[in-house]
This record gives sequence, C-alpha cells and structure tokens, in this order.
Amino acid sequence: MAGTLLSLNVALAQPRQIDGREVMTGIGKCGVAGPVEVKPLGLAGDEQADLSVHGGLSKAVYAYPSEHYPFWQTVRAQASVAAWGDTLVPGALGENLTLAGLLENQVWIGDVLRFADCELAVSEPRFPCFKLNAALGFKHAAKLMGANGWCGFYLAVRVPGRLRGGEAFELVPGPREVGIPELFRARMANQRR
Repeated sequence: MAGTLLSLNVALAQPRQIDGREVMTGIGKCGVAGPVEVKPLGLAGDEQADLSVHGGLSKAVYAYPSEHYPFWQTVRAQASVAAWGDTLVPGALGENLTLAGLLENQVWIGDVLRFADCELAVSEPRFPCFKLNAALGFKHAAKLMGANGWCGFYLAVRVPGRLRGGEAFELVPGPREVGIPELFRARMANQRR
C-alpha cells in the first residue's frame, strides 16, 4: 500500500488562552516545503508543549489523514466558527504529517511508513484533548473525534533522515496484532467510565 505526504507541518510551542487560562501548545502547525530533518524525538523546528501526552521517542511524529478534512470543515461551518467553503489548512489538527491514501482502519501498531530517506513506525492512536477544541474553534471537537475514531496516529522514528512535503511513502506491514481503531475505542471507552 502506498500513500502521499501532502503536507509537512511544524510549530514551536506558544502560550495561548484556552478556557480562560494560559497554556503552552504546539498544536498550531504550519506547512513547510522541506526538506526537514527527522530525528528520534521528531521534526526539526517542531515542539510539543506537554510531553506527558505528546512527544518522546514513541510519539515523535503525529500523522493525520487528509480524507477527514472535509468533515471538519463542514462541522466548523455548522458551528458558525467558519464560513461555508472555508478550508482548513494542513496542520490544523496539530499533525506533523498530513497524509493521503492511508486511514486509521488500514494501520496497525508496528506498521512502518517507508519514505525515500526515513522510516517511521506506527506506535499508537492520538487521543484528543481540550486543545483540539480551541484549535478547531468549537467545544465539541474532541468529542466528535472520539465518536468517529478519526484520531490519526503517532509514529516513532525508526530510521532518521529527511522528509519533504509531496513525497510518496510505502506502508510496510508489521505484526498486525493490534489496529489503531480498536486501541482507540478501548481507551476512549475506559475514559467514559
């Protein structure tokens, strides 16, 4: 299976007012052409603000399917936080890699995304937090992500190298024991208890 890295996105952590308090966040990613160096702890020029839930060796890079963007654009218009027809820019959901051709139900823990100069291993789903609500502009974004399971996934850097927006990648199957959707649903169910 093959896909395309539509956009490579980075941001430095910045203070932001969310729910009446100032918090540090790196969710506001912006696209860069590249090449961007990929190191064991992530992309050059990118930061994570809360290392208890983002970043580290197993969550160095966050990938999100571009196929979900039309849904978020429509929901934002329905919530009156964006005009109909407004598009979300890649990185709007906090992802480093905006991908085409690879959805959560096609990804398993241990699968590898093999790029020309870099390999990234799927490590776990992304679990939404209150910062997603602020990034998308309405208070139920995290709940919608949980309900739909459109969470994207974290990647560990298996082979450091460089990435460039627009390049193709190959999905190399891992052991195929635990899928992203089942792991996401299980954890979300535990949070509701």
